[in-house]
Parts: sequence; structure tokens; C-alpha cells
Amino acid sequence: MPTSQADLGPTLPAQTLERFNTAPAAEAHRTLLTCLHSPRWAHRVAVHRPYPDLPSLLAAADEATYDLGPEELAGALAEEPLPKLPAHTYAAASTALSAAYAAYEARFGHTFVICLDGIAPDEALDRVLPAIRSRLTNDPEDERVVAREELRGLAHGRLRGLLSAATEPSVHL
Repeated sequence: MPTSQADLGPTLPAQTLERFNTAPAAEAHRTLLTCLHSPRWAHRVAVHRPYPDLPSLLAAADEATYDLGPEELAGALAEEPLPKLPAHTYAAASTALSAAYAAYEARFGHTFVICLDGIAPDEALDRVLPAIRSRLTNDPEDERVVAREELRGLAHGRLRGLLSAATEPSVHL
């Protein structure tokens, strides 16, 4: 089963869009912070409720992500966990990845983020290591753009996971 980066951040129980739209502002804000740890982003998305559908919510989340200033982006990046890799990852690969993470953080001052939504766990390492090596060649401004886009993808996956799990039909045996 594919792993989702949405599974790697903090989680709250799944809820419907209707519940999200009608939740008290503080609760909606807390929920949104589990998707992207930026108080300004969460506030901007929460104050535009109600959303008629998930695509409208995702569009508002996109706009709020693109409007993050450098300090807000840095704060959100600082709260992101490293990509989770399968437990059976070879020691040599783990060592190489740890070195790449350290080099990335030293160069850019924040954790490496990558959206792995839809990527099977056994393919994660094949995606992460080449991506980090490639992105280490970016200049800081170009990498900020890439990191912002990866955060946007992570927030999308987390919002979808949070809202779609509650709306999927249940199977009764």
C-alpha cells in the first residue's frame, strides 16, 4: 500500500467538510495546524470558511501557502518531520541519507521536505535520495520555491486525508 506523507505529521480524527466548516474557530485552527504548522496559514484558511467543497478548500490552502513570507515559511519547514523510509532500509543507504539531510540542513537552514503521496514505501528511498542530491545544487531562493511547493503538496495530502477518511463509505459485513 502506498505511503502518504500525510500520515507522517500530527493527526486528528477524520472529519467531514461540514464539521470542519462549522467547527469553532480555535478548533479549525488547531486542525489546520496538523496539516501545515504555520499559524498565519491556518488562520487564513480558517477565516474563509465555509468551503462549498474540497477543491475550494484546497485552492484556499494553496493561496495561503503561496502567501507565506520567508520567516513563516522557515517556521513551517522547521516543524516538518523528515520523510519516513521503510524499516528495512539498508544501513549504507541510511548513512548516505543522514549525510545528505545534514548537508541540506547546513546549506538551507531547514529540514528537507518532500511530498511522497502515492509513492509505495519500497520506492521512497529511490525518490528521496536523488531528490535531496539534486536540490542541494539549488541556490537558496530557488530551493525556497521548491520547498514551498513540497509543503503545499504535504498540506493537500493531509487535508485530503483528514476530510476524506470521514466521508468514505464504510463496509459492513
